[in-house]
Amino acid sequence: MEKPAKPGQQVLVALRRMIADGTIKPGDRIAEIPTAEALGVSRMPVRTALRALEHEGLVVKLGARGYTPRTMDAAAIAGAIEVRGVLEGLAARRVADRGLTLAEAADLEAILAEGDALFAKGHLVDSDLDGFYRYNIAFHDLLIVASGNPSIALALGRNNHLPFASAAALALDWDDLEGEYHHLLKAHDEHRAVFAAIRAGDADQAEQLMRDHAAVAIANRRAFRMLDAER
Repeated sequence: MEKPAKPGQQVLVALRRMIADGTIKPGDRIAEIPTAEALGVSRMPVRTALRALEHEGLVVKLGARGYTPRTMDAAAIAGAIEVRGVLEGLAARRVADRGLTLAEAADLEAILAEGDALFAKGHLVDSDLDGFYRYNIAFHDLLIVASGNPSIALALGRNNHLPFASAAALALDWDDLEGEYHHLLKAHDEHRAVFAAIRAGDADQAEQLMRDHAAVAIANRRAFRMLDAER
């Protein structure tokens, strides 16, 4: 039976996951037409996804022949995610130290409420991927802006070009919606805990929680089986 279409974020996540788990290996050619046919979509979302993956440092262009995954190693991925944790932890510390404005608190609460609504039904559906992506990026971006330190955003922007470093670089198994429900709910609970620490003015706790939040991605070996195969 043909799989349902995977537009937008689902194409991006599907390709990122196939690179992460070794289904697509460095040297394999990723071309628009066969990839679109395999995923049951048009060429446009595949083209958009490949450009995004190139921006993330996950694939390199083979001229007119398509793309191929970059060669990666576990230490480089772990290091980039660790740097993100340090930078986002610094942002959380700064926000907790100086306190949130009423507008910042309202914005963070509103985006967290979107996360609450996403998980309230107790399961995920296909369309929830786009919702979680928007919610997740909005939370991280709001935190960085609230830090009041534009250098943090600049440093994160550079770091986000490294494979799997960005908070947006979700390597999810969307064929296992139950498993990903629990995985993403944990991430949402961590966001809530960071917000609570910031509201309480506990800078040490806010920073550590944000660092731990990034470290979960490093520990997710299930998503990076291609690195285990290289050991």
